[in-house]
Amino acid sequence: MTSLALLLIGFSLFSALALALSHFRAANYSGQPLARVMGLLLLAALSGLQLAHFAWLHLNLPWVDGMAYRILLFSVAPAFFIFSEPLLTPAAEQPKPLLLLCHLAPALLAPWLLAAMALPLAFVVGALYLLWLARRLYRLRGERSQYHQEIILLGLVFLIAVGVAALGLFQHVLAEKRFFSLYASAIGLAFLLVQITLGLRPQLVTQISESAQISQTTYSNSTLGNVDCSAALARLASLMQTEHLYADQELSLASLAQRLELSSHQLSELINAQLGKGFSRYLREQRSAAARHMLCAEPSASVLSVGLSVGFSSQSNFYEAFREIEGMTPGQYRKLHLQRGTTA
Repeated sequence: MTSLALLLIGFSLFSALALALSHFRAANYSGQPLARVMGLLLLAALSGLQLAHFAWLHLNLPWVDGMAYRILLFSVAPAFFIFSEPLLTPAAEQPKPLLLLCHLAPALLAPWLLAAMALPLAFVVGALYLLWLARRLYRLRGERSQYHQEIILLGLVFLIAVGVAALGLFQHVLAEKRFFSLYASAIGLAFLLVQITLGLRPQLVTQISESAQISQTTYSNSTLGNVDCSAALARLASLMQTEHLYADQELSLASLAQRLELSSHQLSELINAQLGKGFSRYLREQRSAAARHMLCAEPSASVLSVGLSVGFSSQSNFYEAFREIEGMTPGQYRKLHLQRGTTA
């Protein structure tokens, strides 16, 4: 068990670094800076825990008894909550960032707790946050067919988290190193499942956020009371069709709203309520439509160059978005339509 735990600790550390450099880029969290920062904090906290587990299991250094370990332990669940809340809550209903940061209070209290009670209490706090997450995700049950594979994998991560919470409450019945071996292994397995999930769908976080925006928001307090929605939609279409704003890889909800002389909340509501989709989905559709034309009009251009020229930041993002919208890869689309002698 200890050997497996050490192997998964090493995997966790490299996985955390890879996620920080690839997934938690600013482009993937446009308009969600707090979620990005908390995601990075979560990776740092989990990495710190795994380093402490390695020190105890392999070097017999009692880092797991230290104050720093307790702070990290109490930081994980609140950091995950603050990371998830902006993504699962409609923009008009999101609490103030300072209010969200109050959830980090348990980490500030951790140094004054006795070591014997810190561990079980931390897992009680984690279990409460898991119940909140389960409630939030239940609201997205109508989208389960869209995220079938991903929900299964994330469900396994959730089960691991529940198991860890239960383990923490009864850790006194296990030999100390056995408990930390199991805890370290659980963290490593969770990292593995997250990596597989994001490999299947790199933009999963953005797409789930969009589903939450559309499915949860009723806009009872609409921000569009003084906005001519038809005129705003016409201006939006003009900016895409004549100025090709979609080709700007740095285009964000805020920058597009500024061009339309709207607030970010107004533009978000306009797209959600009038077009039935989120901003990111709308942008992917615009870029994919432009890519369809280029793939057939410029048969000598590489698929990657086409994707980059219409605004996608990488080949993986281009392939995923195009397959999601068209049901096939860009190369398959080009081959099929050139064989038919069409130019899409």
